[in-house]
Amino acid sequence: MTLLPYIVNDLRVPLARLLAGALVVALASSACAAGEQGAGGASGKHLLVLFSNNRLLPANVEADRGIRSKLQGLQPDAEISAEFLDYPRFTGEDYIRTLSAYLREKYRERPPQVVVVAGQDAFAFLMDNRRHLFPAAPVVHIAASAAQIEAAAPLPADVVGEPLNIDFRGTVELALRHHAQARHVVVVTGASAFDRAYEAQFRRDAARMGERASFEFLAGLSTQDVLARLAALDRGSVVFTPGFFQDREGRSYFPREAVSIMTKASGAPVYGPFETLIGAGVVGGSMVNFFDMGQEAAEAASAIMVGAEPASLTPPPRAPAQAQLDWREARRWQVPPHLVSRDTLVRFKEPTFWEAHRREALAATGVFALQALLISGLLVERQRRRRTEIALKNNLFQLAHASRRAIAGELTGSIAHEINQPLGAILSNAVAADLMLESGSCTREELREILQDIRRDNMRASEVIRRLRALLQNKELEHAPFDVNEAISDAAHVLRAEVQRRQAQLVVLPAPAPLVVAGDHIQIQQVVINLVLNAMDATATLPPERRAVVVQAASVQGGVDVSVADRGAGVPPAKLEQIFDSFFTTKSAGIGLGLSIARTLVESHHGRIWVENGPQEGAIFHVFLPWPAGAGDSARGT
Repeated sequence: MTLLPYIVNDLRVPLARLLAGALVVALASSACAAGEQGAGGASGKHLLVLFSNNRLLPANVEADRGIRSKLQGLQPDAEISAEFLDYPRFTGEDYIRTLSAYLREKYRERPPQVVVVAGQDAFAFLMDNRRHLFPAAPVVHIAASAAQIEAAAPLPADVVGEPLNIDFRGTVELALRHHAQARHVVVVTGASAFDRAYEAQFRRDAARMGERASFEFLAGLSTQDVLARLAALDRGSVVFTPGFFQDREGRSYFPREAVSIMTKASGAPVYGPFETLIGAGVVGGSMVNFFDMGQEAAEAASAIMVGAEPASLTPPPRAPAQAQLDWREARRWQVPPHLVSRDTLVRFKEPTFWEAHRREALAATGVFALQALLISGLLVERQRRRRTEIALKNNLFQLAHASRRAIAGELTGSIAHEINQPLGAILSNAVAADLMLESGSCTREELREILQDIRRDNMRASEVIRRLRALLQNKELEHAPFDVNEAISDAAHVLRAEVQRRQAQLVVLPAPAPLVVAGDHIQIQQVVINLVLNAMDATATLPPERRAVVVQAASVQGGVDVSVADRGAGVPPAKLEQIFDSFFTTKSAGIGLGLSIARTLVESHHGRIWVENGPQEGAIFHVFLPWPAGAGDSARGT
């Protein structure tokens, strides 16, 4: 067992070479696929994101999610490619050389317009190999350390970004505030180059904190040694760790995985600097949000894609670290609630009854205190409301009846003409029969034909009178099923003589099947008559061939749509919302009540009425009536 670390170490170089060979084998097919993609005629907006580590690293997942969500909102046609260098599992000159050749060939035919590098290893890789890879593509960097960026200074003008802000001091101070008895801070880092860079930064930050606490660094140890040291700690200590990628024995971890192992073994509370560690057992920390960093990088990349010079961009603000706390771990380690500041983001906290229902509890208390008075007041108000509803209903009934009588008065001449025609025909037939009887030349067949004509004309006059009586009848409002097609047909018969008098055309297009709704047949007939009269008024000054009004009924989603269209001048857009208001009219002799009454009648049927201008000319009034509750397919005309 003691030889295992050395065997693993000896295998790293041949394993890296084996991976390099596999990448070379895949090179041809990847380059071919990239060439086909480039020949596809994409938009030209191509963003390449180089991540330092494995694609499943939580920080990479969050940063990638932030980049994609922001860029897809700013540049929906942009293409996003992502490559994961998989440090520190694979390193070495052979790996870097093969990886560089792989990326160069893969994106030869489809080069990126902008490159985002995420993490210090991706930053170092691209800066070392940029002239061989994407020399013309501006670079936006995120999550690279300040020390690394300073070491690479001065950066080219087309390389922009802000260094990663790991708030070591803020996290340690948060831990010491939560655990007043703690005076000893244990800092745990790993053995990879990535982990050692963190260790160097934390040692510098610890030196600046003076005598706030004593610091102990567990750096580059084996996992077993780290767990043993942490298990021996007590409540006089706190642990700070970002996690680690490798231990001294070469074991590889995701940082979150390493943190989870440490928190289960530690005798002291553990704090960390990354939001991705919440839920892995850490109590909290002043934490960096990788999703926000990804969004900031996408904003800079988007600006470059649309033509901004990288040097002219204002660097995005450094991703702020926010105090966060896992409430479950805080309770486990007995963090006093009053020590949690208001600006701390508390995660996984179940609200107390008062926190969750404070408003409801206050409201319930008030309701109970005023319950007796409110019940009394509501009973009185209910009676008043009932009386008001009855009065409004009666007023609506009287108003609708008055409107129908006004319409009948307007149609008096036309109706008289409509009745006179069959009466005149009856008289002519009677005179003809009398003459034929006097002459003695008539036959039974001729008399039978004359009687049939008299009967037909009598039925015609009787039908006109019947429809007029139904329209003028002063009766209680009904709420019964009726066919909208029949209501439209009755309205057309009443208006037939008026249409002829005005030398207009009335075209009725009923639905092919019955459209049964619930309500008052006469009131809907009245609405249609009113709309048709308005339409004929709108076309009165036009040539006869343009005085056409089309009434159409159709089944639509949820009910019936009745439309009345004309070929007039339409409704001025500024008046579309006012046209149904009481006393608003566009007619020189109108009083502005017809459409207001129509709206009231339609709304009493739980429907709605509106107007729109036609696509070329005229106006179209729509009346929507809902299906009755529980109506079957037959009532819907389907």
